[in-house]
Amino acid sequence: MTTNSFAHPVAFKEWSLICDLLGSGQQSIILRKGGIAEGRDGFQFKEREFFLFPTFFHEQISRIRDGSNVSLSVVKPPEDSKVAISLFAQIEFACEITSLENLTHLAPFHYWSEQTILERFEWGRGRSIKFAFVRIFLLSPTWELDNRPEFAGCKSWIDLPMAPEKLIFEPVLTEEQHALRRAEILRALAVGSPQEGRLHETECANLEDAKKSLTL
Repeated sequence: MTTNSFAHPVAFKEWSLICDLLGSGQQSIILRKGGIAEGRDGFQFKEREFFLFPTFFHEQISRIRDGSNVSLSVVKPPEDSKVAISLFAQIEFACEITSLENLTHLAPFHYWSEQTILERFEWGRGRSIKFAFVRIFLLSPTWELDNRPEFAGCKSWIDLPMAPEKLIFEPVLTEEQHALRRAEILRALAVGSPQEGRLHETECANLEDAKKSLTL
């Protein structure tokens, strides 16, 4: 997958450790409640394709459970005030999960701690969390850009400057690996109540259509 340019590239801010897990193929889902700067409608997966913008704070180490193959020893931003953009994501389906019981079925497919997920689920308006299943691509070469004041703040989405020409996008998982992961997560979402997710009109893909395509 290649492109000559992105006129208006958008990035999704995510913990650097989660970016490492997504980029190594250990995780293929994003769970988000949103920050105080998300606006009246709260957080939405308003983009279907986006770059991943890694964020750094030491406390995220304690919010990742054991079992991953990423280093949890040091989490700090680069010293040269540069941001390295090395991952690109495509959402295949997304929904809002409103049942804590059903949310627990996704535990084998992510590395946030149980307490972190519970806090996100309970935080703010309504007991729920936004879920997205994504396909991740590695960028070549890595896109390095200057960190800017407008990138800061408790917001999930940021606008980036024009992307470099001729970036190459290589999928992290093979087609077979990705299809298997997709099937496993769809089965996990199908367990229990049929009301495990409530789709939003702004979501980028239809969860029910994805389930219909699954051969059980």
